[in-house]
Parts: sequence; structure tokens; C-alpha cells
Amino acid sequence: MEKIRAGRMVEVGRMVCELTEPRSPAEGELLVRTHLASICGSDLHTVFMGMNLPKEPLPHGYPGHEGVGEVIESRHEDFAVGDKILAVPVPPNSYCFSEMQTLHGRFAIKLPDADLPPEQLMMAQQFGTVIFALRQRPVDVVGKTVMVMGQGSAGMFFAYMMKRAGAAKVITSDLSEARLAQSRRMGADVAVKASGRNVYEAVMDETGGAGAHYVIEAVGARESFLESVQLARNGANMLFFGLPDTAEPISIDFNAFFRKRITANATYGAQFEPGLVSFRQALDLIVRGEIDMSPLVSHMLSIEQIDEAMHMAHDRSDNALKVSLTF
Repeated sequence: MEKIRAGRMVEVGRMVCELTEPRSPAEGELLVRTHLASICGSDLHTVFMGMNLPKEPLPHGYPGHEGVGEVIESRHEDFAVGDKILAVPVPPNSYCFSEMQTLHGRFAIKLPDADLPPEQLMMAQQFGTVIFALRQRPVDVVGKTVMVMGQGSAGMFFAYMMKRAGAAKVITSDLSEARLAQSRRMGADVAVKASGRNVYEAVMDETGGAGAHYVIEAVGARESFLESVQLARNGANMLFFGLPDTAEPISIDFNAFFRKRITANATYGAQFEPGLVSFRQALDLIVRGEIDMSPLVSHMLSIEQIDEAMHMAHDRSDNALKVSLTF
């Protein structure tokens, strides 16, 4: 069988591109030639912090779980050779950083015919996880103030969905000026540089000192988890979406949480949703032009440059928004 290129994590903080052999699909699986893969924030936690690592040696293609490609061998009745698919593998078995990947058909969605580049359709993976979170834990935001902490692609999608759902005011925060600029185009009414007490002061100014009705933590940092409670008003709802940047227990201001009577939720497992409904809804919104993905995929590097791509996404250098890999 032909050799293929694939990224492999060789130590915390470093990935390399190596030649390997693809695995033949078992019953129910697909062998997919990957066209594009994107780097997710959870990938950065794995690569740079060593979180949620499987047993060594780490497999080729791991931990990539956002990709598009073409079926070149199918052992699943719903897919045929030549089908273009969105790959949404479950994280422990995610190998999108590989020129060919084997995945179960239940983690693939046929791409619709659309006059859009594949990188825009690929964004349906991240967008779908946001839609899933909001469907699992619905909150009425009509006429209310929503605070979204973090403006990576997921945070921007939350801002978009909150404005679409009727929020009167959407406030966002991030350390990157480039992300804040794009955040305003995605629905944010107020975009704040996350420095010092800027975020807290902005939320208090915009809400008359009351705090936000709904706070979404989409950063995944210990500091933002701690600050999130301070941004919420009495009786607020909260959604913890960002994956914490440590496997250790993290702090929360429980006294404020308790006295404010806050309701908080988290979600996990969009890939196990029956019918992958949320990912399909994301694809539909993209194809119908309801949301413009064109500015989000800011950088595309070859698989041979996977280490550079990882560092670019991690450091947010060169105004990186979403960094993708080509094959």
C-alpha cells in the first residue's frame, strides 16, 4: 500500500510530518483521502499541554478531528467511493492530520453540492459543536445581554448564534485584536480586549452594574473560569464550553456563584448525537449563506508544516484566526 504523509506528536510541544501506511477499513468504516484538516483549540491543549493523550507511541494523524475528504474505500452501506465527506470523529479516535484516515461511517456526513470552497464547509465541524451545546442547554436570550468569553472560531459562532437568537446585546472578549475585529462582523455589539479588568468593567458599564444574563466561557483557561462568575448577574445562566487548560481541579468563586443563584451547564459528545443533527444544521446554514465562513480560515499550511501550523495557532501569530492543513 502507498505511503502517506501524516502528522505525529513526538513530544509535548512538537509535531512532525512522517511517512506511514494507512489502515484498511473494517466493517462499517471508510478509508478517506483527506483534503483539508483544521486545528482546534482542544488540539492545542493536547499538543502543548499533554492533555488527554492516548497510550504511546502516539498514532499518526492524532488529535485532528476537523476535516473534509473523499471516500476511496467504503465498508459502510451509506457511503460510496467518491463521496465527499465532512469528518467528525470522536476525539480518542481522531486522525484527520493524515493524508488518509480510517473512520467509522457514523462519524462522517456527505457534503452537499455547493459552490463553496472545502475550507468553508469544513468549519461545520466546529460550528456544529456550538449548535449542539445550545440545543442541549437552551436558554432564552431574547432582549437580554450575553457575554461570550473568547473569540476563537467557537466563540465567534456563539456570538453569531446569540445575535441570531434575539439577544439585545452581545459582548465578547479576547486577547487578539484580529479576532475582536472579526467578532464584530459575526454579531458582537461590544468587543473588549481581555486585559486586566477591562472585561469586567465593560460588562458592568453595558449592564448598569447588573452583569450579563448569560455568560459563555469559550476560552478554556483557569483565569477565565474564575472571572466568569463575576460577569454574571443574579439568576444568570452560564455555559462552560472551553476545555480547561489543565487536568487538575480549577478554582471557581463558589460564594458568588451561590449567592447569585447561577445556573451553569457544560456539554460534551456532539459526535454521538443521533443523526449528527447539529453538524448537519451547521452545514445547512453555511450552504444557504446564512453565515459567512470566508474570513475565518485565515491560514493554510501544508502537512509538512504541521509543527509551524500548531505554533501559529497556539501563539495566534500573524493574526491567525483558524489555521488549516492542506495535503
